[in-house]
Amino acid sequence: MGSATMRRKAGCGPMRERAVNDIDLERPLDGSSPDETDINLRAYFSRFTDERLREYCSDWSDEQLMAWDGNFRSDGALMLVCCERDIEIAEYRTVLEEHLRRRGL
Repeated sequence: MGSATMRRKAGCGPMRERAVNDIDLERPLDGSSPDETDINLRAYFSRFTDERLREYCSDWSDEQLMAWDGNFRSDGALMLVCCERDIEIAEYRTVLEEHLRRRGL
């Protein structure tokens, strides 16, 4: 991929090849105005390697998905800093599947 860039973000595993700008992945596909939580969740997924994202199975139960991610609080919300609202599993799953489509996975 000639237009791809290699990036390494601190604490995010091996380098990954990227043909899409990470900033483009932080905006909702529907063109709506994102809030801080929308952007943070999408940025969170942009740091996952393609290999890690390919492990995802849409048939997983909520509990399996939360275990795969490993970053959910005991109350069932995703643990992210600087968020205006909680991210529940349904929103997480929806945005993750959108992210997979955008990355062509």
